[in-house]
Amino acid sequence: MRVSDKIEKLFIQKILKEEFVPGTQIPSERELATTFGVGRPVVREVLQRLERDGWLTIRHNQRATVNDYWREGNLMTIAHILNEEDMIPNEFIIHLLELRKNLSPSYVKGAVLHKPLEVISLLKESESIEDNPVSFAEYDWHLQRGLAAAASNPIYLLILNSFGHLYLNLATYYFQDASNREASKNYYLKLMKAAIEKDGDKAEQLVHDMMEQSIKMWEEKSAVK
Repeated sequence: MRVSDKIEKLFIQKILKEEFVPGTQIPSERELATTFGVGRPVVREVLQRLERDGWLTIRHNQRATVNDYWREGNLMTIAHILNEEDMIPNEFIIHLLELRKNLSPSYVKGAVLHKPLEVISLLKESESIEDNPVSFAEYDWHLQRGLAAAASNPIYLLILNSFGHLYLNLATYYFQDASNREASKNYYLKLMKAAIEKDGDKAEQLVHDMMEQSIKMWEEKSAVK
């Protein structure tokens, strides 16, 4: 990893840990160069990248100001947060699950309407999942990617691919509860029935309801973590 990448990563960690608070100014380029033992051009490059990705605001002849990344961030901000898995705030995970709730019904409906046989084949695999968290997590990720790929809009899969590593880790944690595994098994069977019937509306509602249930289960599980 390049020195500039290490410094950038450290900055993002400090913002996520609220050591750099939104609305406050960070040290000057000269001070940062001394702290990190690098030249000012390296520091300037890092700050410019952080501004591009929504973390900082830079004004001429002033120290950079830390942004509220919820308001000033962009897709690159999300990518950086996902790379800091140990520091991801629980509220970010909840918001991510809510985003999934809004996206998943649409691409699953599209998959059921456009490629029902592929959907049925994917769901048929659920019958042989080993009853353990890792197997369920790996299957569910395989299923989600397959459903997104079967939809007519390829953007869904691009978005989903961004969350692969985090998805697997969260799903493994989620599927530690046998009741969650059982709920998903029942969901897979109902979704297969909707695919056999080529009922896109029914599939859409099933996915929405399951995503709602997943969010509630995650909130309950993380509350007692």
